Amino acid sequence: MSETEARLIAKAAELDAADELAKRRELFALDDGTVYLDGNSLGALPRHVPARMAEVIGREWGELRIRSWDESGWWTAPERIGDRIAPLVGAAPGQIVVGDSTSVNVFKAVVAAVRMAPDDRDEILVDATTFPTDGYVAESAARLTGRRLVPVAPAGLTAALGPRTAAALINHVDFRTGRLHDLPSLTAAVHEAGALAVWDLCHSAGALPVGLDAHGVDLAVGCTYKYLNGGPGSPAYLYVAERHQARFDSPLPGWNSHADPFAMAAGFSAADGALRGRVGTPDILSMLALESALDVWDGVQVASVRAKSLALTDFFLECVEAYAPAGRVTSLTPRAHAERGSQVALSCAEAPAVMAALIERGVVGDLRRPDVLRFGFTPLYVGFADTERAARVLAEVLAQVPVAAHG
Repeated sequence: MSETEARLIAKAAELDAADELAKRRELFALDDGTVYLDGNSLGALPRHVPARMAEVIGREWGELRIRSWDESGWWTAPERIGDRIAPLVGAAPGQIVVGDSTSVNVFKAVVAAVRMAPDDRDEILVDATTFPTDGYVAESAARLTGRRLVPVAPAGLTAALGPRTAAALINHVDFRTGRLHDLPSLTAAVHEAGALAVWDLCHSAGALPVGLDAHGVDLAVGCTYKYLNGGPGSPAYLYVAERHQARFDSPLPGWNSHADPFAMAAGFSAADGALRGRVGTPDILSMLALESALDVWDGVQVASVRAKSLALTDFFLECVEAYAPAGRVTSLTPRAHAERGSQVALSCAEAPAVMAALIERGVVGDLRRPDVLRFGFTPLYVGFADTERAARVLAEVLAQVPVAAHG
């Protein structure tokens, strides 16, 4: 063992000993010896969820059947679970409804934002570096509403805003690089231009403070299967600020968002509040798995999660610099804490081969073609010893994978 390796292993042990969230790891099914650094794609399974799902399937569905809509609280699950997510994103109760996919909720939010804007505002700004689906949905929303889509880099958003801007759709954290965008200042700039701000929180909720209410965000969407650990394909959520709820005009009205769902009336009359964001029958099994998974957040302060996230990513970058062969990887993730989410993205010419070898050796990250290695640091269950091991194995793999030929 080299002196550097001994120093970093000792530092990892010291940091783990001081970690106030360390015991949270026991709540997750992580007993296979792998270092799991892909929670920014799919969060780990909380141990208690299978038993809860057995109860839902065996008793609530198997025995109570249709009675469970009332007796087991199925009907109120979308808003009840929304209220549990609310503190994690800095929202008061009554502003978040859970259901549908992130993509569907992006569509609802963007169209509703445009409908709340004056008719002479004919531009929708979209983060040009966004997750592709957001761009696809925004382009469709622009066609539907007769507006023009204007892709802009987040750094150029303020300059692009103007009297024709109806709404801006922005990612809080870039999915490729892990760059954290300045939600407070960008939201303020959008408002100063007289437009509405719609934020995608998929890569920030559960990893860092968001402050939706404090910063005056108008609408926001997010998934629940990443840092919130809701399970594969778990339902997304839609935030509608209280001040906009009376004017929120969803492009997807459904019987579940009707003021009197069981009236089965021919005409639509919208429900009050965030319930307007509901559409059809809730996906109860995945929704109740999410509700159970959220138990791991009981007693957790998001500020503590953020502090550990920054410490983990700092330590990973330190270990990579110490271990990795010179010139083989370059960090795409900003060093500045104010500009960093909870992942580290490394540019590597041999990324596909390197990630395959990492996974084979028990370090699970993910690949973004053609050349990005992504490592997500989920503070509730990732430790500093995990982080050091991941960097050390990465260095060993880099030493074994041939350098890609250029030209």
